[in-house]
Amino acid sequence: MNAKPLSKAIYNKAKELGVNTISLEFSGGNDEGHLHVQTDTDNYDFEKLVEDWAWEVYDYSGAGDGSDYGDNIIYDLKEGKVSTSEWFHVVKEEAGEVTKIEVK
Repeated sequence: MNAKPLSKAIYNKAKELGVNTISLEFSGGNDEGHLHVQTDTDNYDFEKLVEDWAWEVYDYSGAGDGSDYGDNIIYDLKEGKVSTSEWFHVVKEEAGEVTKIEVK
């Protein structure tokens, strides 16, 4: 997922509140997208502002086959950088043992 430019209003409010990091944690897989916003402040109103903005600029449906996946976007205001990562769950099957059939 490509990071979108941070809105000027959110950037300015973050600086005013002393926020250094804004994390957007998207998840999906069951045809419904979810977003968890995390900042280094306990300001619910600010996090709600960020959440509303994120849903406006990011298209995240959460569609999938039931396997969990997600995208994380971290805006580091202190360093002036934004980073992205993605994650997903996969089924990993390992061979068990093979033995002779027993009949009793």
